[in-house]
Amino acid sequence: MVMRETHEVIIVGGGPAGLTAGIYCQRGALKAVLFEKGPPGGQIAISKEVENYPGVEGITGFDLAEKMLRHAQSFGLRIMQEEVVGVTAGPDLHSVRLANGDWHDAAALILGVGGTVRKLGVPGEAEYLGRGVSFCGTCDGFFFRDRTVVVVGGGDTAVEETLHLSRLARKTYLVHRGSALKAAQLLQGRLRTDPGIAVMGSTFIREIRGDGEQVNAVVIQNSATGEERELQTDGVFIFIGQAPNNSLVPPEVRMDEQGFVVTDEKCETTVPGIFAIGDLRRKFASQIVIAAADGSIAALAAAHYVEARKAGTFEPGRLAGNGAR
Repeated sequence: MVMRETHEVIIVGGGPAGLTAGIYCQRGALKAVLFEKGPPGGQIAISKEVENYPGVEGITGFDLAEKMLRHAQSFGLRIMQEEVVGVTAGPDLHSVRLANGDWHDAAALILGVGGTVRKLGVPGEAEYLGRGVSFCGTCDGFFFRDRTVVVVGGGDTAVEETLHLSRLARKTYLVHRGSALKAAQLLQGRLRTDPGIAVMGSTFIREIRGDGEQVNAVVIQNSATGEERELQTDGVFIFIGQAPNNSLVPPEVRMDEQGFVVTDEKCETTVPGIFAIGDLRRKFASQIVIAAADGSIAALAAAHYVEARKAGTFEPGRLAGNGAR
């Protein structure tokens, strides 16, 4: 039997942004529910080490995610491990449809569904996924102990994973397109002092090759000289950013050309009462602390929105009415 339930706030996504939103909703005495199809914590749960979350030193991503989850639960947040398969924007209530067929409605909807790793789109990448091609050094690094690996990317995540893999692999190459890395200077300093890491700038991968079973080489090209050569390797780890998981975003909500949701300073979208947080939202940087800040802002704004609707004093924000993508 299909069930239908009404709330004041629905949160979709249980990463740092969603869990923080849940904490603030509970502190605001809102009737809220959070839906997460997987284990709470999002992508930080698979991060080996988190060093830049204020006030928390030397913690794994899994442990930080557990702390956030317990914090939200301590305030009585209702968390349902259910998959949301559809979102509908309404004039009064917004609705989500679950994979089990149930519907849930709310005046305010907070979308914190995160992003998905970007792929290189080169020959061999899909063919050798799980057979030498990986998007998680923490998950798969153990299998490349005393072997050679190539890491692709130039940001914090790529450098952090390179440093982690270097402790396991015999030789680690960091390949990035730019002439300079984008990672924090502290991380770059660690790279320079690690003799097991070779940094290859202005370089990109044209092809991933293998023997039909496992990766055994990559074809790389120098963007400055045009020189192309084959580099022997046992594994390729790719960290070139994320694409937003925007399949649940209603068509009335404005997104930019890259598919990130456009919001105002309250994390509110072009549809009143719908908020976007974390890696789904267009912003300058993606960090755990920024995602958590998004969650708190959206929850506070959602509380104000709910109360304004109840009091009949609601006025659309500056983005409302501009639903063009």
